[in-house]
Amino acid sequence: MKSILLTLMAFFAFAITYAQTQVSGKVVDAVNNEPIPGVNVKIIGGSTGASTDFDGLFSVNTTATPPFTLEFTSVGYDRNTYEVTNADEEITIVLQESQTTLDEVVVSASRTPERIFESPVTVETMSLKDIKNTASPDFYDGLENLKGVDINTNSLTFKSINTRGFSTFSNTRFMQLVDGMDNSAPALNFPLGNLLGMTETDVHSIELLPGASSALYGANAFNGILFMTSKNPFDFHGVSASVKAGVTSQDVAGTNFFYDVSARYGVKFNEKIAAKINIGYLKGTDWHADNMVDRFIKGNTREDYNYDGLNVYGDEVSTNIRAASGGLGIIPDVVVSRTGYRETTLTNYNAESFKADWGVYIRPWENDIEFSYVGKYGSGNTIYQGTNRYNIKNFNMQQHKIEVRSNNFFVRGYVVADDAGDSYDMVFTGVNINRRWKSDRQWFGEYINTFAGATLGGATEDEAHKAARAAADTGRFEPGSPEFKNAFNEIIKDPDFSTGSKFQDESKFYHGDANYNFSHLWDWADIQVGGSYRMYELNSKGSIYTDKDGPIDYSEYGAYTQLQKKFLAEERLKLTASVRYDKSELFDGFFSPRLSLGYTAGETQNHNFRGSIQTGFRNPTTQDLFIGLDAGAAVLVGAAKTNLDRDVRTYDVSQSGQNLGVPAQVNVVGRQAYENSFTVSSVQAGAPQASNINLVKPEQVTSFELGYRGKFNRVIVDLNAYYNKYKDFISNENVLVPLYGTVGDNALSLAALQFGDFEVYQTYTNSDADVNSYGGSISLSTKVFGNYDISGNYTYAKQDFDQEKYPDFRTSFNTPEHKVKMMFGNANVYENLGFNIAWRWSDAYFWQGTFGDGDVPAYHTMDAQVNYAMPSLKSTIKVGASNIFGQDYFTAFGTGFVGSQYYVSWVVGNF
Repeated sequence: MKSILLTLMAFFAFAITYAQTQVSGKVVDAVNNEPIPGVNVKIIGGSTGASTDFDGLFSVNTTATPPFTLEFTSVGYDRNTYEVTNADEEITIVLQESQTTLDEVVVSASRTPERIFESPVTVETMSLKDIKNTASPDFYDGLENLKGVDINTNSLTFKSINTRGFSTFSNTRFMQLVDGMDNSAPALNFPLGNLLGMTETDVHSIELLPGASSALYGANAFNGILFMTSKNPFDFHGVSASVKAGVTSQDVAGTNFFYDVSARYGVKFNEKIAAKINIGYLKGTDWHADNMVDRFIKGNTREDYNYDGLNVYGDEVSTNIRAASGGLGIIPDVVVSRTGYRETTLTNYNAESFKADWGVYIRPWENDIEFSYVGKYGSGNTIYQGTNRYNIKNFNMQQHKIEVRSNNFFVRGYVVADDAGDSYDMVFTGVNINRRWKSDRQWFGEYINTFAGATLGGATEDEAHKAARAAADTGRFEPGSPEFKNAFNEIIKDPDFSTGSKFQDESKFYHGDANYNFSHLWDWADIQVGGSYRMYELNSKGSIYTDKDGPIDYSEYGAYTQLQKKFLAEERLKLTASVRYDKSELFDGFFSPRLSLGYTAGETQNHNFRGSIQTGFRNPTTQDLFIGLDAGAAVLVGAAKTNLDRDVRTYDVSQSGQNLGVPAQVNVVGRQAYENSFTVSSVQAGAPQASNINLVKPEQVTSFELGYRGKFNRVIVDLNAYYNKYKDFISNENVLVPLYGTVGDNALSLAALQFGDFEVYQTYTNSDADVNSYGGSISLSTKVFGNYDISGNYTYAKQDFDQEKYPDFRTSFNTPEHKVKMMFGNANVYENLGFNIAWRWSDAYFWQGTFGDGDVPAYHTMDAQVNYAMPSLKSTIKVGASNIFGQDYFTAFGTGFVGSQYYVSWVVGNF
């Protein structure tokens, strides 16, 4: 480590300068003369700058000689400037609360500081002021109030953020960066919301880029990126803490207590060394899922033979009882499922999150060059819905980063490692509790024998089915019984999915990236270059991936450059051009260019028009490539060439199949799903056809966007419209693999279908279909009645895809066509008393997911809070509630319904 740091110091020695002029001072609010922390202070025309600490104090050291001008910017305040005429000045700057957010400085859009007004693409932001005043229970929930942003609620502690469509809870199209580190779990390829993210007391700023951003951020920056930046201890030191407590209320779960506490300690030892530590803990009861509708057959109940309840597990096991009987004519040609267990009996819904992070920051020369080490650890319990429903229990993830940065460059390297802990699959828990009590062969055998006896005794078919189920279920482990508890505890610790349900995983990825901005070396243009490298190490011990014989490793890298240049009088025209090259060792490389033009119009330059075209790409995820998992409803087999023959499964052949000379047991390798399988739709139509699935390859998108930001008197307008054209769209296609015969032989393979000797496989592939999407959003904000903030936004999103032409291909657009959001509040109604109200309405939409497809009804919800600031105690009291109408709703088919939260919080310190 010492040699690495010394090498980095030598490499960037040319950028080190020694201060000759020092300007110090304080920034205060014009209304109450209170200090303003986090104000950006920068020399206009240069790169040197600083930010104010909790007491509003700043110090700028520079080699520039007076006169020069300092610029002061902070979210929620008007920009101010001050001309420095003497060295070693000490000044006081007063900032007025802003009537507009157009002067807000963002970094994410171009990897360089710029006014949001001039950003080349759409950017959404959330500042310290927004976090303090959010009407949502926490800052992460508050992101849903931003225009164009969708949040799908999986559980109390796991929300999935998405923009511009094509979202699932395993949202691998959207990135989340925390202090520059990818927050995705290596085994899952996506972040678990803020379960393992950032504590609210340490959040400094949030920026969100909707849409493709591969030109600067690489392969997974496909649908958007969320940037969360923490507070630097050089600028924010001292102790701060937050205590929040209240209740959750849901129709199914009732009323339950929850609490959320966090604390931060930052210390600035001197001008060279600072450090911080954060700790957060949340505990509550998760939203219960108890939807009894049939996953596949509308209107079915347990009274039906082949019932598969949405939140009932174990009834996924089914068979054609005539085929299982060897073709006896007295047995009807129907499919019967086993009796399952409700999800509420297979988990305690314990929602829990523990987060801790720490960092040491060093500025050896007391200027803008900073070395840092940051460590993060998170552990928690939540519910995740993918192909099945999973209890993520004692899951933990850690990150470690070393970085050196200045205003002109950064170089960082970090590692992300996860551990599945005691997580388990609730579907297989139900399946294997049944099997622990009675094997499938025995259960169906007893069912068939009882049915035949009842029929011969004169019973009707319905009476015979009821008698058969009652006989087969005799002695079943009842929830709560000692037999049930013992079986449950043993199964969730068993990683073999044929007998257990435990997930094992200890995967990692190693990542490094760097960026250098040359703007300080010349004035004619802003040019920067950068690159990244990542290596994956998959290690699930065969429980998720086909890695039972050892970890799977592979790597990818990328490099990019960007140029920004202003033209015309008063620099009204701004050109941004960038291009990135990325290469995975498994696929050919890709170039991702972006071109944007922005023009500032109006006598007072209050109107900005922009247009951009950019391309993005997405490499198949680790699961797309290397998964090998029997999820019950289907066997999931990744499409990497090296993966196809590693997945080998043994199946029992029916007696009818054995009568054709087929062995009682056969082996099926994953390759057969891609090379020897039938399409589901053709079999359902009675004309089986070969599927011929292609192996997955990277997905591409070309995105066109037009936008406008401007001010009309007191009204701020921000709008955008986009059109996305996808190529090689990655998705899943289910196929039927016959246990014997060759597809197309018109003999054994068709007999396998007839006798039920086949398996459903889920493949990972690309569509030949045209998949496009388009939409836009508009927001309006202003102040009314003097100092009251009011804003509203509308988002439109639409998929352009012919599902009828491609019935087996699933895009999972999962986005409402229309969405409306409104906010109204005042941070200081009267003597430090503030409030905020947020209302949201979502149109109905159809959810398409591997766990189940179904309608999500339209819903509306309102959050509200009242807060009181006590400056003398440096604290704020907040009383609030989410979903105050109390109408439970859901955002995805199969999840628990979202209820209400009522809480009181106390925040003290530099929040």
